[in-house]
This record gives sequence, structure tokens and C-alpha cells, in this order.
Amino acid sequence: MKSSQSLLWGALLGLTAVALGAFGAHALRDVLAASGRTETFELAVRYQFYHALALLMNGLFQRQITTPQTRSWSAFFFVGGVLLFSGSLYLLALTDIRAMAWLTPMGGVALLTGWVFFIRDIIRLRHNA
Repeated sequence: MKSSQSLLWGALLGLTAVALGAFGAHALRDVLAASGRTETFELAVRYQFYHALALLMNGLFQRQITTPQTRSWSAFFFVGGVLLFSGSLYLLALTDIRAMAWLTPMGGVALLTGWVFFIRDIIRLRHNA
């Protein structure tokens, strides 16, 4: 993913995390409380927001160390991880459909993989400096 794409995804995921968090806290409060899924929904929002910030950092990092055309594997895994991890938790919290619960750990692995690639890029920067 190019730096501009990473920045755009970070901004979009940040925007939707704030919107979903507000929607969950207000419009969905009673629904989530009745199903006992408030914490599940909040966890999805929290991880989405953390990784929105990570994508913004990644996009800025890429611009500092590489050309704008360089692709980042960490950004790819962050986006995929958020879609799988947070997306499956949103689905679970709102529908109680458990058939897609296997996506949550896959999303978690994707998020971890994104961090591994980001660390690798930082180490490469240190060695090239």
C-alpha cells in the first residue's frame, strides 16, 4: 500500500471508529446492553481506532524514508486486520451470529503481522541511517 493510501485508510477508519463509537454509545446502547455485547462492540471500536492511528503513522513514516511509490506490507495487514477483527466483532455484537467468529482471530493475526512488518521497516531504517 502506498503512503497516500495508508493515510487515506487511516483517516477513513478513524472517522468510522468515532462514528461507530458514538452510535454504539447512544443509539445502540440499549440493544448492546440487552444482548450483553457492549464490551464486544467497544473492543471493536478501540482496535479500529488504534489501527487507524497506526495507519496514519505508517503513511507518514513511509513518506520520511522512501519514495511515495514504495508499498507498505504493514499497512495492508493493518487494514485487513481491522476489517476482519473489528468487522467480525461488530457483526457478533449486533447480530449474535457466531458463524463468522473464526474471522476474529484471523484478524488478530493480521494485525500482529502488520506490526511485525512495521518493526522490520523501522529496523531497516536504523541500519540504513
